[in-house]
Amino acid sequence: MERFDNSPETALRWHRNGKGAALATVVETWGSAPRRVGSQLVIGGDGRIEGSVSGGCVEGAVIVEALEAIDEGEARLLEFGVSDEDAFAVGLACGGTIRVLVEPVGSVLPEEMLAELVEARARREALAYEVNLATGHRALRRNAYPERMRMDRSGFEEDGQTFVAVHNPPLRLIVVGAVHIAQALVPMARIAGYDPVIVDPREAFASETRFPGETIMTDWPDEAVTKLGLDARTALVLLTHDPKLDDPALESAIGAGVFYIGALGSTRTHAKRVARLKERGFSDEQIARIHGPIGLDIGAAGPAEIAVSILAEMTAVLRGKA
Repeated sequence: MERFDNSPETALRWHRNGKGAALATVVETWGSAPRRVGSQLVIGGDGRIEGSVSGGCVEGAVIVEALEAIDEGEARLLEFGVSDEDAFAVGLACGGTIRVLVEPVGSVLPEEMLAELVEARARREALAYEVNLATGHRALRRNAYPERMRMDRSGFEEDGQTFVAVHNPPLRLIVVGAVHIAQALVPMARIAGYDPVIVDPREAFASETRFPGETIMTDWPDEAVTKLGLDARTALVLLTHDPKLDDPALESAIGAGVFYIGALGSTRTHAKRVARLKERGFSDEQIARIHGPIGLDIGAAGPAEIAVSILAEMTAVLRGKA
């Protein structure tokens, strides 16, 4: 399960604590590589580590190289072949090859640039970190590499020298309606890498007992989404069937930049929803952003299968599939 990686934040904190730090980033893979391109490991000057570049196959060698790189103040580009035997030991069927870029903070990766990246991540602002391995030039890019950003796909550009690391905010799912479908959808979404929030002013539904360990808000839905904020890494799912609860959140989201809006209900229910929104002055183009009836048509029966169809549709929209 891919979770949000806090490696930049950790590297900056360790560097500022005076121990030194380096960021090791997977920049290229071949075969069945243990971690995807863009995965990071932080190595402290005192030998501490956080994160992973291979799930345990080559971390030891990367740590040794990183400590030397910190002492020398130079970047290193490492290449490792992961044998089938080593891969099997960490739970993979077969091995592969990975290249790892090691960048000491301060001497190679400027502290000011890393701090700017960390601050942008805290604001949920998408950034691309760009480094040219031939020249050593580094930069942070806003509103660049739209296809990479949409697909969360770090990697080399066609020149084979410019590596682009995608730093997107964590995916977030706001579920309005603490119903049975939400009980199935929320854990599925968490597995898929989303940070879910359940919104329902009906405290009998929105209870810790029904959603153990989850973030629950009992605000009115439009107030809740205003507090949470809506952006291009947020999906909004409306499950209450009650216009008094769904519509206020829906109206807040239509004008925002969320990547997905889905609303539960039959074709007839959705037609009534469209009519209400038109009366409220929303355009056909705005209303067309709503996926209703919600979810891909997979013949779902029951809350769990409906949740699968919703998550599948969210993924398809996020990744640009029709």
